[in-house]
Amino acid sequence: MDTAQFDVIVIGAGIAGASAAAFLSADHRVALIEAEEVAGYHTTGRSAAIWILNYGPPDVVALTGLSRGFFENPPPGFADAPLFAPRAVLSLAPPEQSAHLDAKIANGIGLEEISIAEATALVPALRADYATRAAIERDAFDMDVAALHQGFLRQLRANNGVLALRARSGRIEQRGAQWHVEVSGGAEFEAPAIVNAAGAWGDSVAMQAGLRPIGLVPKRRTAAVIDPAPFTPHAWPMVGDVDHTWYARCEARTKLMVSPADETPMEPQDIQPDELDIAIGIDRMQQALDIEVRRVEHSWAGLRSFAPDGSLVFGEDPQANRFFWCIGQGGYGIQTAPAAGRLVADLVSGRDPGEPGKLLASITPRRFL
Repeated sequence: MDTAQFDVIVIGAGIAGASAAAFLSADHRVALIEAEEVAGYHTTGRSAAIWILNYGPPDVVALTGLSRGFFENPPPGFADAPLFAPRAVLSLAPPEQSAHLDAKIANGIGLEEISIAEATALVPALRADYATRAAIERDAFDMDVAALHQGFLRQLRANNGVLALRARSGRIEQRGAQWHVEVSGGAEFEAPAIVNAAGAWGDSVAMQAGLRPIGLVPKRRTAAVIDPAPFTPHAWPMVGDVDHTWYARCEARTKLMVSPADETPMEPQDIQPDELDIAIGIDRMQQALDIEVRRVEHSWAGLRSFAPDGSLVFGEDPQANRFFWCIGQGGYGIQTAPAAGRLVADLVSGRDPGEPGKLLASITPRRFL
């Protein structure tokens, strides 16, 4: 069996693994191993692709805020085009959600209530009888997920790191001070440290190493693309209700992506969209927006994986020396990737992570294990 030696092995080449591997590769020899034929095939490639500060638990909000500067000013040569384009987020409150809007504004950062007339000017398709109140988050933005992901992979390669595709992890064991990972095809990777960034398969990877799972729950999120003609949504904000039971955002300038914001627990798999969820999402959108849907042009689903308490799981396993977790990103993995990748690299390297270090007590795997 061929054995390749590295300083760190990262399992999972989605945005979490790619960002961690990129930052680690600055001063480590890194192997990034991925089960699929392409990196980012699952959740990373199926993201709604919008950065929203007021989205997620406090640890996510903190890392989201710390990631903004990277999107605005990435390292030279990181990407060939800007990583972000401004797009506000509009939250609509039907009468029964009015109190929830008050709480959202009170607990949020930079949220501003606007009149229904202002909301209608932003989204002309808004039905007059749907919402009684609305709020806007103006400093959100679209993210170029592909450019971000490829930028991290480019950094890894530039630093002599290795991306191993079609390399599904099998047996993982620690022999002395070294971790050994056998992958499909018969190769073996060896390193003193390992990072579990396997997304929905995070618990499976832990069990391959003989470690206790944390109770990760992958949940399906469905999306469909429709033609909203005669409306042209390229300048619309992302729009949805306060309770997050549906949302819609522009897709490819002239189309509209619609989701029922579903969170259906699923086993880790190459998830496919459910026809009922597609219909539910379109129905909820049509209650708010006067858009005739003639056909669904495209649909997909992705898995958003959550720890039992909904927060991130970053840090060293208390039962296994130099085995680090980087999972539980839910639907927040893209917008937190720059700060999260740097944080994981600092933890593996034994460096002071600075400001993100304040989060460690709330995101450590020790709280489960």
